[in-house]
Amino acid sequence: MKKILTLNNISVAGLERLPRDAYEVASEIQHPDAILLRSFNMHDMDIPATVKAIGRAGAGVNNIPVDKLSDRGVPVFNAPGANANAVKELVLAGMLMAARNLVQGWDYARGLSGDDAEIGKQVEAGKKQFAGMELPGRTLGVIGLGAIGVQVANAAHSLGMNVVGYDPDITVQSAWQLTADVEQASSVDDLLSQVDFVTFHVPLVDGTRHMINADRLRAMKDNVVLLNFSRNGIIDDQAVVDAMDSGKVYAYVCDFPSNLLKNHPRVVALPHLGASTREAEDNCAVMVADEVRDYLENGNIRNSVNFPKVYMKRQQGSRLCVANANVPNMLGQISTALADSGLNIIDMINKSRGELAYTLVDVDGDIDAACIQKITDTDGVLSVRVLNG
Repeated sequence: MKKILTLNNISVAGLERLPRDAYEVASEIQHPDAILLRSFNMHDMDIPATVKAIGRAGAGVNNIPVDKLSDRGVPVFNAPGANANAVKELVLAGMLMAARNLVQGWDYARGLSGDDAEIGKQVEAGKKQFAGMELPGRTLGVIGLGAIGVQVANAAHSLGMNVVGYDPDITVQSAWQLTADVEQASSVDDLLSQVDFVTFHVPLVDGTRHMINADRLRAMKDNVVLLNFSRNGIIDDQAVVDAMDSGKVYAYVCDFPSNLLKNHPRVVALPHLGASTREAEDNCAVMVADEVRDYLENGNIRNSVNFPKVYMKRQQGSRLCVANANVPNMLGQISTALADSGLNIIDMINKSRGELAYTLVDVDGDIDAACIQKITDTDGVLSVRVLNG
């Protein structure tokens, strides 16, 4: 029986992917084999030594100590793209709210007083201050063309907008899904110089922190609209507030309220609603549960943020799973240990990602404890598991 610790409420649709006759799932459990979570902050957590995998039911992993887990040979799985439609819809809503001053108009309407005739007069007198702009013919910049960015770009194009995208690491899959009319910018600065709206769909790393700062804001068009449904910290909020106060920036729509932003008249700050739909929560939970289950049962790795993608169909016999530092002669040492135990290799796959490597080996018999210990003791080996057929 495999044990799964949940640190947040995980959608039932995902938990149902873990058969009850093979998995025990609970919010309090001793010696878990894996952990499933959403937003729980694991950085100060004492992660049990029995944990073999972490599953984040969402895309971002800022709340998970990925480097520490990599050192232990523990893959961290996420659910890229499972919430893409939910975020896309919110970005579109954000553009419409900003372009048509909907939030400001709503606040005005809720403050009206008097009888209906008097309210009607106030409406006619006040509505001019909320006149906005339409989206067709405007230019949207999309920075980050992964699952979400591609959907946003395609949807904006279908609304009649001109779309410019930038992503130096765009995948072949994303490129195929992107409408052909989306223009490619040569750099972030090239994109920012062209756009009326700009939305961000990138992780928060050193290279993206305060990607939008005072210098870049000065180089952008007047009355630009900024949308951040990605990660808090990508935009320098103080610089944006200063730019709105000076009239440079028209509006800022984000998913990350703060004391600086929440009451500004040109800010729409939402309470982190990007993936807050039943469908997105179900999709994320199902995807990550499937990934963790496949890893625990078969050693396969899909959608890990720290390990390479590795898949190998199961053969008869035993399967050896080895996570190790990406150093020379590791495969040779593993193969020698198996040969010394009289085991024949049926199939093998090895992939690397940065400083980590991962190997699956199917052999024609049982792997004894001495062989496992010999591989475990090899310099550079981080974790070893044996899965019986």
